[in-house]
Amino acid sequence: MSDPSEKRAKAERVAALRPAYRADLATGPARFLGARRATCPWCGSGRLSERLRTTDLLQHKPGRFTLDRCADCGHIFQNPRLTEAGLEFYYRDFYDGLGEQRMSGTFGGRGAMYEGRARALLPYDPAPKTWLDVGTGHGHFCASARGVLPGTSFDGLDFTDGVELAAREGRIDQAHRGAFPDLAPELTARYDVVSMFHYLEHSTDPDRELRAAHEAVRPGGHLLIEVPDPDSRYARLLGRWWLPWLQPQHLHFIPVGNLRRRLTELGFTVLAEQHAEPHDPVDLLAAVWLALDHAAPREDAPWLPEPPGPLRRALRGALLLAGVPALLTATLLDRLAIRPLAQRLHLANAYRLVARRE
Repeated sequence: MSDPSEKRAKAERVAALRPAYRADLATGPARFLGARRATCPWCGSGRLSERLRTTDLLQHKPGRFTLDRCADCGHIFQNPRLTEAGLEFYYRDFYDGLGEQRMSGTFGGRGAMYEGRARALLPYDPAPKTWLDVGTGHGHFCASARGVLPGTSFDGLDFTDGVELAAREGRIDQAHRGAFPDLAPELTARYDVVSMFHYLEHSTDPDRELRAAHEAVRPGGHLLIEVPDPDSRYARLLGRWWLPWLQPQHLHFIPVGNLRRRLTELGFTVLAEQHAEPHDPVDLLAAVWLALDHAAPREDAPWLPEPPGPLRRALRGALLLAGVPALLTATLLDRLAIRPLAQRLHLANAYRLVARRE
C-alpha cells in the first residue's frame, strides 16, 4: 500500500476500531479460552500430552494457545479451545473488515490450485450437476472450478457474509449462510458433490460436520476433503513457525487414518488419498516471514494500545528489507527443491480424500 490516501484511510479505520478492541481487552484475553479438556475430542482417551505452545503469529492479537496430542489416536487439538467470544474476537478483521482486501487477494490469485481441486473429482464423476462448497469464503474456488466443470451448478456455504458477496458477484449460484450442521436437514441428498477444502480444521466439532456432509450428499455422490496434515515432517521441523498450525483459528488436526476410518463408519467409501497434489509449496517462505514479522516491531493494528511511532516503523521496514534474501531463498527451495520431493520426504503439508457415499 503505497498510495498516501490509502494509508491515511487505513490509519483512520484502525483508529476508529481501537476503542472497541481496547474495551474487549480491558480484562485480558483469558475470557476468550474455555475450560481445559481432560480427554481427546476424537476418541475419548485421557492420554494427552502438550504438542505445541504458541501465540497469534499472523495478526499478533494478545493470547497464548496450546495444542495437545492424543497418544492413542494421534488427534491434535487446541486445548483449551476458544469460546464463542474468542472465536468472534480472533476471526474479526482476519477474513473480513481490515483483513478482507488482503485475504481476498490471497485467495483470489490461486486459480490453478482451485482447478486442481476440481480435477481431483474427474476420475470418479466427470460431470456432476450440483456441487456444494462448504466454507467457501468469497467463492473463489467455485469461480475457478467452473472452467473445469462448465455444466456444474456451484453453491456455497459459509457463516460469514462473504458467501453472500460471492453470490452477488456471480461466483456461486446459491448462497447458504450459517453453520453447516444446522443447515444440513434442508439440504438432504441435494448434491452430487460436497467439498470441504481447509474447513474441518476450523470447526468446533468436525464429527458433526462429517455427519452433515453425509446428509447433504446424495447416495452415490462424492465428498472431497482437504486439511492440513499433522503428520507432515514440516510440522515437527518448523515448530511454531509451520504456517498450517495457524493459531488460534485452527482447532483440530486430524491424522489421515482417523479421517478415513470415520468416513467408513459413516457410510462412505474412500476412493483416493492424495498428498503430493494438495501440497502448497510455501512452508519455508512462510516460516521465514513469520519469524521476521515476529521479530520486527508491530505495524499498526486496532488491538495495540497505541500506533507505532516513526522510529518503530523505520526499524520494522529495515528488518523486513534485510530479510528479503532469506525470503527469496526460501521461495526457491519451496518451489524448486522441495516440491518435487514433498511426498517422498513426508513433507507434504496437506492431504486430500475423495469418498463416495454408499
